[in-house]
Amino acid sequence: MKRYWVRVLNISVLSTTLLTATTLAPVSVFANGSGATVGNSQTSTTPLANPAPTFKNVSVHDPSVIKVDDTFYIFGSHLQVAKSKDFLNWDLVASGVTDNNPVVPNVTKEFAEALEWAQTDTLWAADVIQLADGRFYMYYNACKGDSPRSALGIAVADNIEGPYKDQGILLKSGMWDQISEDGTIYDATIHPNVVDPDVFYDKNGKLWMVYGSYSGGIFILEMDATTGKPLPDQGYGKKLTGGNHSRIEAPYMLYSPETDYYYLYLSYGGLGADGGYNIRVARSQTPDGPFLDAEGNDMINVKADKDKPLFDDRSIEPFGVKLMGNFLFERQIGDPGTGLGSGYVSPGHNSAYVDPETGKQFLIFHTRFPGRGEEHEVRVHEMHMNADGWPVVSPYRYAALGEDTTQLTTQEIAGQYQWVNHGKDITADIKPSQTVQFTADGQIHGAVTGTWSLGTDNKVQITSNNVVYKGVYTHEWNSESQSTVLTFSALSSSGVSIWGSQGVERSDQDIVDAVKKDLSISNTDHVFFNLTLPTKGTSDADITWKSSNTSALSSTGVVQRPRAGKGDAKVKLTATIRKGTAVSSKMFNVIIPQQAVSPLLGEYTFEHKKLAKVVQDSSKNEYHGQAFNVVSSAASGKNQAATFNGTDSYIQLPGLITDTTDFTFSAWVNWDGGGSWQRIFDFGNGLTRHMFLTPSQHNGALQFTIHNEGRDQSLTAAKPLPSKEWVHVAVTLQGDVGTLYVNGTSVASSSEITFNPKDLQVTEAYVGKSRYTADPFYKGSLDNVKVYDKALTAKEIQRQAKEKP
Repeated sequence: MKRYWVRVLNISVLSTTLLTATTLAPVSVFANGSGATVGNSQTSTTPLANPAPTFKNVSVHDPSVIKVDDTFYIFGSHLQVAKSKDFLNWDLVASGVTDNNPVVPNVTKEFAEALEWAQTDTLWAADVIQLADGRFYMYYNACKGDSPRSALGIAVADNIEGPYKDQGILLKSGMWDQISEDGTIYDATIHPNVVDPDVFYDKNGKLWMVYGSYSGGIFILEMDATTGKPLPDQGYGKKLTGGNHSRIEAPYMLYSPETDYYYLYLSYGGLGADGGYNIRVARSQTPDGPFLDAEGNDMINVKADKDKPLFDDRSIEPFGVKLMGNFLFERQIGDPGTGLGSGYVSPGHNSAYVDPETGKQFLIFHTRFPGRGEEHEVRVHEMHMNADGWPVVSPYRYAALGEDTTQLTTQEIAGQYQWVNHGKDITADIKPSQTVQFTADGQIHGAVTGTWSLGTDNKVQITSNNVVYKGVYTHEWNSESQSTVLTFSALSSSGVSIWGSQGVERSDQDIVDAVKKDLSISNTDHVFFNLTLPTKGTSDADITWKSSNTSALSSTGVVQRPRAGKGDAKVKLTATIRKGTAVSSKMFNVIIPQQAVSPLLGEYTFEHKKLAKVVQDSSKNEYHGQAFNVVSSAASGKNQAATFNGTDSYIQLPGLITDTTDFTFSAWVNWDGGGSWQRIFDFGNGLTRHMFLTPSQHNGALQFTIHNEGRDQSLTAAKPLPSKEWVHVAVTLQGDVGTLYVNGTSVASSSEITFNPKDLQVTEAYVGKSRYTADPFYKGSLDNVKVYDKALTAKEIQRQAKEKP
């Protein structure tokens, strides 16, 4: 626990962390997880007799852990705090840098000096420690974000949950052309960004603080154990690693009584879903270094090349032991569970904990997930020391399974595994699992070849391509399959981690039956995009396809929609599944809609009486929508409009309405005002490909954004959208030119809108609702909503703006 011990022997040091979705391609064929109960690399060969664990997740970015009595607390960015009794079920205590946050009441006044210096309204990764006086010391920090202009301060409370009172600023950074904390002119390539603090006791009871992010690197200071402040005349302290704006941050120190080393955990890369965030570690026999990686490299020499572009990752990625990065244990068709499988995107900014009674080690971090964009949650994994005294991380989240110290046998280890190699690179790419076979005679076959051997205490040594990995076998809980699985985690002498998850042997017929039951085509009534037809199922089962109408749908999934007026095409699509001598088939009835009549794709005037259920399209395409809690109201005279209550009202249109390269959306809008990020419309496919129009983004301005695979292209008005009056709003896309109109006048334009609606392959088209659950529903009325597959001219928009509802 992060507190003072009278006899400081088993110190677990807890640290800090810094602040700030990959979706499947829009295919219609996928595994729905409804069929199999046993999966490739998903089900343990030696299941433990435990009830299924339950989890309650929480979103706290940069979780720094401290144990108080029987409760674990995590403090993160944005003054987020959560607590748990067991590392499985978390409750949010507080969130948000607002004056009603109970942890720091009146925080904008209490931490006013830091917020003002950093020119920001939020806080980054906090760290809390309990000192000898029994009080709790919070090390908070604020950063401008686009520069290292930051302030790091200290606040004190008698209770872990606050209220904390400010004790002043300890360090500042980012004072361009001015004297810095060490008496020289501030230089961001050599001086630190004073964020991400972690305060800890060493094994002798001496207090330290390690901190830093990007900029000049990671630094350590000696601290006064009575006041919790730095000892005098240290400046920024001693540098440990980084510099020249290398993307290294979130230092966290943990002393291990087991090995008598201090382990410096770091996060490399960028924290976003496209940033390649990953967790690394180096070790030293003293808390202030030198810290070495597994190859013996001194981390003080690790920094970006100043002669290369900013944030030079290639210069730093060979160094440090990489424990975890982007990965995915892929769920194959026929495996249990749903979705993509089990994996993480940009895991990082960790803290850690050693149980003083059991010696168990835990890694606590935030992570994003494949297919979920920027959504993030806290995860806890158990760690084990390998034969060389380096931590290896269990592949699955901690689930408090019953202790099983039984020595495994070679027969139990033999079997099929999903194998993940985390590599050493800093990349946004997700490392996919590969299928390998461990045999009882110590051989490895399949996507990876080599040998393996089992030692005492279930230690394992794996050799592949002349690289030796040392680690441990453990039983872990796989939430996807809802079963206990046998896993391994091992580390090479060059600092590369490999993980494995074992499956069970099944008969060929069982595999074919599982694939058949799991294989599915979504929305067979409206298939208007090319299908990605899978050719493999679980355990390498083969899938082949045959189409009854290849002019509309080929056996490889290519869709050719009939011309407008020719009618929809009906196709029988048959899948044949084979594994060995076992064979079965499954047929799907598919309808390929005819092409839309141009240029007006959809027109919604809301004049009909059954608006509560159906939204009629008066264009020739009859792309009728479905209304949820939307009512009719008088717009003017005899005209009717659709009214949205701001709570649960929205309209869902067919995604086909945006099957276009050039595009126009126009509507009359009577917005009631309210929270930011409401949606006039939101068309897209999952969280990584979509476009939307909001009456008010975070700065209160009307904005159109088209988002594709982590990149935004936006049109933002200079003025807020008027509220409580009818306003004509339109957005057009033609080639790379996008234009946003209000009342017939262009309010924003860009020639760099390179994405187009057809790229999004829209499957969800909402009016009045965001695809992000945290965003508020639209409140107000809409009328004369029109969608075109061409960009209307400025004069055409002006004419529509004169036709008031």
